[in-house]
Amino acid sequence: MQLFNTYTKYEINLVSGDGITLADTEGKEYKDFYGGHGVISIGHSHPHYLFRLENQMRCLGFYSNVVENKLQDQLAEKLGELSGYEDYNLFLCNSGAEANENALKLAAFHTGKSKVIAIKGAFHGRTGGALAVTDNAKLASNYNAKHNVVFIEMNDTEALKTELEKGDVAAFIIEGIQGVNGVVIPETNFLKEAEKLCKQNNALLILDEIQSGYGRTGKFFAHQHADIKADITTTAKGMGNGFPLAGVLIHPKLEGKAGLLGTTFGGNHLACAAGIAVLEVIKEEKLIENAEKVGQYLKDEIKHLVGEEAIRAKGLMIGIDLENKAEVKSALLFDKAYFTGASGDKTLRLLPPLTLTMVDAKTFISDFSSILKQQ
Repeated sequence: MQLFNTYTKYEINLVSGDGITLADTEGKEYKDFYGGHGVISIGHSHPHYLFRLENQMRCLGFYSNVVENKLQDQLAEKLGELSGYEDYNLFLCNSGAEANENALKLAAFHTGKSKVIAIKGAFHGRTGGALAVTDNAKLASNYNAKHNVVFIEMNDTEALKTELEKGDVAAFIIEGIQGVNGVVIPETNFLKEAEKLCKQNNALLILDEIQSGYGRTGKFFAHQHADIKADITTTAKGMGNGFPLAGVLIHPKLEGKAGLLGTTFGGNHLACAAGIAVLEVIKEEKLIENAEKVGQYLKDEIKHLVGEEAIRAKGLMIGIDLENKAEVKSALLFDKAYFTGASGDKTLRLLPPLTLTMVDAKTFISDFSSILKQQ
């Protein structure tokens, strides 16, 4: 049997990681400034993370949600405390797409409506409903196109108001920061108006914080920079530091009942151990504050190299517009041994672990500067 061909891959076989350092089968080391799409939040092979997982594996790796799992309660308590959403409820699942599917379904259940407003350029996942609110015709099938979704421009308050006032909208879904579309940051006033308009029109505000959450931007969730609260917030990626884990944070006005949502693997014992470890490390090592500090340094230095208009960043979620993006990205990997990412047509994307030190950030700036001079 062969693998189904869906990925474009580098011929690099990674076998180990420590902090922000990766190594391949040849022993070559790389610096991870991408974290596998922002998944690695507390660094590779963090000792406390390994301790939690190894200990849990020796006790019980998995049982389904037909029994009590007090690790889920511990995870919810720690997440509520760090995120500031203590009074919300948590549904645990496995991936960002699954989290968004459940968020959209909850909105439809609660409002009795089916229409959803999304943002042009959005990416919310590759499953049925999540793909329907993803603005990429290349990914969508006829099945996904049958959902009742309307796309508006980012920061277009009037368009949002017009659609909401039609009275048939279940939810407005928006990323805290658009990752795949080029690190596009919603304006504060737009988010504030969205919160108000959704309340006025009996629609739910869903914040997709799958990539921009978990401390990456210097706040626990990116939308907290705008001082708003969502009715539903979805999270994944950095939540498990590589272990498949996702969550839906749900306003208490949305009541749960048996059978409303469900999952076999979601919130299993090993996943919860991973999630608890991540939250403990983020709190103990003050990684949200570190993301803000080191991210601001990178933003300031990169701004001097490429110009203020070419960079969009909050914390350690950074987008750099480059006309020769592909060449720079390739040079960073093969000449300087840095993993970075890309998004949009010309954006280099940086999503390093929140443990990134100022020393490593300064080294990156030096290497990045030398590559720009060579291009």
